[in-house]
Amino acid sequence: MGNKPDYNFSGQTNIYSGKVRDVYTVDNNLLVMVASDRISAFDVILPKQIPFKGQVLNQLAAHFLRATSNVAENWLIDVPHPRVSIGRRCESFAIEIIIRSCLVGSAWRAYKKGERTICGVTLPDGLQEYDKFDPIITPTTKVDEGHDEDTTYDEIVKQGLATKDELDEIYATATRLFAKGQQMAKDRGLLLADTKYEFGKYGGKILLIDEIHTPDSSRYFYADSYEAFLKNRKLATPEHLSKEFVRQWLIDNGFQGKQGQSVPDMSEEFINVISERYIKLYEEITGDKFQPAEQGKTQEDIKKLAEESITKWRSSTN
Repeated sequence: MGNKPDYNFSGQTNIYSGKVRDVYTVDNNLLVMVASDRISAFDVILPKQIPFKGQVLNQLAAHFLRATSNVAENWLIDVPHPRVSIGRRCESFAIEIIIRSCLVGSAWRAYKKGERTICGVTLPDGLQEYDKFDPIITPTTKVDEGHDEDTTYDEIVKQGLATKDELDEIYATATRLFAKGQQMAKDRGLLLADTKYEFGKYGGKILLIDEIHTPDSSRYFYADSYEAFLKNRKLATPEHLSKEFVRQWLIDNGFQGKQGQSVPDMSEEFINVISERYIKLYEEITGDKFQPAEQGKTQEDIKKLAEESITKWRSSTN
């Protein structure tokens, strides 16, 4: 599939191409999300695509949205094709709710520089990389272009991005979702270290939107590797099962999305390694064997199956 497939669904009113998905608005109240094989890091779309990444991302998101629907009502209605999700078009809050239980990634990079307050949350002195703590929420503002910006609970309310009551509900829901996600990971021998959630309103109700608990939005470790490292830090660092290894490879090759930096060339071998990692995470977290969609039929199937789902939705709401 190309970088920006241009479907024309019946009743289509808008097209938006995000970092990794193309989003089509239908009848002004329905979203058709088509997952691409694009990959982003540091808020930059990398120049080469990753085979089967879109399918993995879409199917994993659907897996978790369905599994957590008793914890939080969400936007998803149907998954008519392995790369497509259809759901309610919500008015999204312009914030991302990042919840963490380990000092890794950008939080560790900030802490190592001496920062102790992250998004309004103060961490104690003396922590080391990979240390775990009770979950904390470190929100960011959500932007279409460039880097998301760290923010705080108070700033979100002050800027009118959400009311206090809305934000309290969002924080409470995110905390419950994270607990559910951590338990699901634990059941599979994994640790969910951190993740992000997005929320929107539909008919006056706050719904969970977008993807959840995927390798693009979350960080997983193998639990035994993580616990062994905490007991003996001379061991190799905990084994990741997430996109963090891509970020680390970019950092090691001089790229963090900063102005003037160029994305290093990604070899075919490295691209295949990324693809294999995504498939492995799918199989590890779901316990199911990954079944690749037939690539040659993908676009034809997406159009046909999505239209059938749209028609069914219209019938059910009339």
